[in-house]
Amino acid sequence: MTRDELKKLLIESIRLKEVTRAGWIRAGVKQPESVAAHSWGVAWLVLVLSPVKINRDRAVAIAVLHDLAEVHAGDITPHDGITHGEKKNLEAQAIESLFKNQPEFSELHSLWQEYVNGESPEARFVKACDKLDMALQAERYAAIDDSLDLKEFIDSALAKLEGSDLIDLVD
Repeated sequence: MTRDELKKLLIESIRLKEVTRAGWIRAGVKQPESVAAHSWGVAWLVLVLSPVKINRDRAVAIAVLHDLAEVHAGDITPHDGITHGEKKNLEAQAIESLFKNQPEFSELHSLWQEYVNGESPEARFVKACDKLDMALQAERYAAIDDSLDLKEFIDSALAKLEGSDLIDLVD
């Protein structure tokens, strides 16, 4: 990969900072977080909460990558009228466009795919931390603005965290 190709990928990837979390916008949150801020939150939770049986370094890498496709696909929510299959396709195409013809990034592409498919304990743990981050962020936004009704976000997270030790961290 040339220096120019690498720079293009790096600049394209940091555009994730500009993608606002669509669910928070729909819920009326003023100044909602970006997808990149959410990804940092997930990576932080993974770093702090990883149990011994999890390869923490691998899980943190997955957390950093888990929403990278949204640079191109956008933050698609269940309220957007796009099926789960269509969303998976759009995101797979987006990741392909970011990593195309770059064999040096095949491991990153594989880690992203591992997350999407929930193929490992690390991927499943990151998925749980993804939901925990959403619930904690909802609690934070509700504390800032008590006129917001963010119960749907907390309920959604709780449903996905059922049976997980992480559920105790959600009010």
